[in-house]
Amino acid sequence: MEFNHKSVLFDEVIESLSIKPDGIYVDGTAGGAGHSKGIAQKLKNGFLYALDRDPDAVKTATERLSGLPAKVIKTNFKDMDVVLKEEGIDKVDGILLDLGVSSFQLDTAERGFSYHKEAPLDMRMSKDGITAADMVNTYSVSELTEIFTKYGEEKFSYKIAQRIVKERENTPIETTTQLAEIIASAVPAFARRDGHPARKCFQALRIAVNGELESLEEAISKAFNLLNGGGVLSIITFHSLEDRMVKLKFKEFCTGCTCPSDFPVCVCGKTPRGELVNRKPIMASREELEDNPRSRSAILRAIKKL
Repeated sequence: MEFNHKSVLFDEVIESLSIKPDGIYVDGTAGGAGHSKGIAQKLKNGFLYALDRDPDAVKTATERLSGLPAKVIKTNFKDMDVVLKEEGIDKVDGILLDLGVSSFQLDTAERGFSYHKEAPLDMRMSKDGITAADMVNTYSVSELTEIFTKYGEEKFSYKIAQRIVKERENTPIETTTQLAEIIASAVPAFARRDGHPARKCFQALRIAVNGELESLEEAISKAFNLLNGGGVLSIITFHSLEDRMVKLKFKEFCTGCTCPSDFPVCVCGKTPRGELVNRKPIMASREELEDNPRSRSAILRAIKKL
């Protein structure tokens, strides 16, 4: 299957990065190389490092960036400091992180991300490590409840976890549709009217399988520290857990003195390290929403290093 992916907030991302023709840039989530190509095409003496942990994305991005000043590297974006150091790069002028699952990953049934299509219950972005099937067939009720609550904000986490553990005693849970049906059977009828009953649990499992929030927390600080003065870090999030983390980290970077308000003079010596590129987060336009419904939950935040 071809790696089709409409780059969300494409124009807004390119504008936020204020790309310099001779700058060094990083796309930490290359995917189908939509944003990567847009960045690379604006470079003359500059260079782009496009990173992705998905081997399918790496293959596609390598093909689509051929002939442009770019290099594709297979790695998790949380390790960008390591791979850049190996490339002899200490500082960069801009970094993009487009989080979440790509359209290709959702639309490729055998990757196991979608509850709409029957497939092995996988969900691994890197194709390595523990799968979603491993989790639902071995984790305890309390462990599954914690995953569904923490990463999916699912109200019926405990009931769903109980049902999963009960059902797997009879038959191992191996497919996406099998799990979706079990989740639906554990959710009260009135709750099924609020979108697909498996949506939040599938999101939670995907986040847990791929360690997404842990990777993001580590990556934000590393990315900001890698920026030159005037460099920009742009991040697109797709759910509240990611966006909350980005918002709080950006606030931390923009905060100066933290002395108590009754101190006559500052003694902490802290000054703001960054400033927001846009005071309010950027979301998809009406035109983009009509063209690409998956952009409806996308939120772009960008910060410039001082």
